[in-house]
Amino acid sequence: MAESAFSPAQWQRRVLFWSGAILVGLAAVGFAKAADHAYALFQSIVRHNGYWPFLLTPLTFALLAWLTQGALRPTRGSGIPQAIAALKLEDTSFRDTLLSLRMAIGKMGLTLAALAGGASIGREGPTVHVGAGLLYSLGRRFGAHDAAASSRFILAGSAAGLAAAFNTPLAGVVFAIEEMTGAFEHRMSGILLTAVIIAGVVSLGILGNYAYFGRFDIGLPLGKAWLAVLATGTVCGLAGGLFARLIIPSEGGLRGLVGRIRKRQPVVFAAVCGLVLVALSQLTNEGLYGTGYDQAKAILEGHTSTVEAFGLLKFCANIASYWAGIPGGIFSPALAVGAGLGANLSAFLPDAGLSAVVLLGMAAYLAGVTQAPLTAAVISMELTANQQMILPIMAACLLARATSSLVCRKPVYRALADTLIENHVRIDAEARAKEVAILPVVDATRPDKKSGIAE
Repeated sequence: MAESAFSPAQWQRRVLFWSGAILVGLAAVGFAKAADHAYALFQSIVRHNGYWPFLLTPLTFALLAWLTQGALRPTRGSGIPQAIAALKLEDTSFRDTLLSLRMAIGKMGLTLAALAGGASIGREGPTVHVGAGLLYSLGRRFGAHDAAASSRFILAGSAAGLAAAFNTPLAGVVFAIEEMTGAFEHRMSGILLTAVIIAGVVSLGILGNYAYFGRFDIGLPLGKAWLAVLATGTVCGLAGGLFARLIIPSEGGLRGLVGRIRKRQPVVFAAVCGLVLVALSQLTNEGLYGTGYDQAKAILEGHTSTVEAFGLLKFCANIASYWAGIPGGIFSPALAVGAGLGANLSAFLPDAGLSAVVLLGMAAYLAGVTQAPLTAAVISMELTANQQMILPIMAACLLARATSSLVCRKPVYRALADTLIENHVRIDAEARAKEVAILPVVDATRPDKKSGIAE
């Protein structure tokens, strides 16, 4: 007999979701404020002496690489692949490894340390990881032990995390549908919407009603100006696909070489990546550190002192930070790269305004990296509180998705999630094989009572 919608068990699940969503909202807001303070600390050090990053950044990268060699290894990278992998593989031990409360706390702490050391990373991906971990841990703590129930907690926590991180509630729902699951089940609609609304209300209550980059009154008139859609969709889509391809592990080529070096000397390799980031930053006026939020906003507003090659340099800085194997997301840094590339393209598109081309570049590059055009379009619209650009943004994102797939066949988050699953399955199979191999040896050492062999 079906359980009543008003039964005590159903109300217990609702209270768990509501409490978890509040917790995720508070964690996202606290994490955002702490991230701002951590990066401000780094900036104050740089202002005091521009040579300090040559020591501080490589040391931070090396320390984080060392700390994440053992139990904290799942805190590496964005965090979104971990949430997707936990959602796809219904294995309790695997989920506990990726989404435990210890991982959530570790993810926040190590990401803050990376920002304080100048890493070119974002906090939005880690917030998704933290949101999934908090709701999953809460559900497990209060009896949601079956795989289906755990999946709902993971999905709702991920969506709430992204919504609260960017203050983009609609993008949180779209992200969960397009990126996390690839499908939409009717029974999940209420759970997702409730979690996103509650986390969003918490963020709204503390930070107020704001747009991430501010409110922009931007438009793109029909006609020659729409060439900007073609240009940004093609160029930024290809660039995003290249970035995704470079960070997905591979056995051969440059990625294979990087993987082998990192495996042999992870700490030294991370330090070298930090040094490369600092060296690249010397080619700019404001550096390539942090999320790139300030530079992206300045470019979007049309008054910036960043160098013309900022988009390309930030692209390389993001690669260096990700290859180091440290915790940190790629969402905000991707928007900064897209802004830089959009500014470059605007010089060839006089019929389209600078801000319009920059916004298209941000959306298209993000779509190229993630190959999730709907999520990229909705995020870009909500980040600037702009609805006039929704049609050209969607067109650019769709084109970017198509061109990105020419370079990188598989969406980056799903490819990284599959790598996590494959590694887990391989390690588990090896462990089982060792157990089987040991058993005959143990049995052979036992006394054979029938043959009369003495102990």
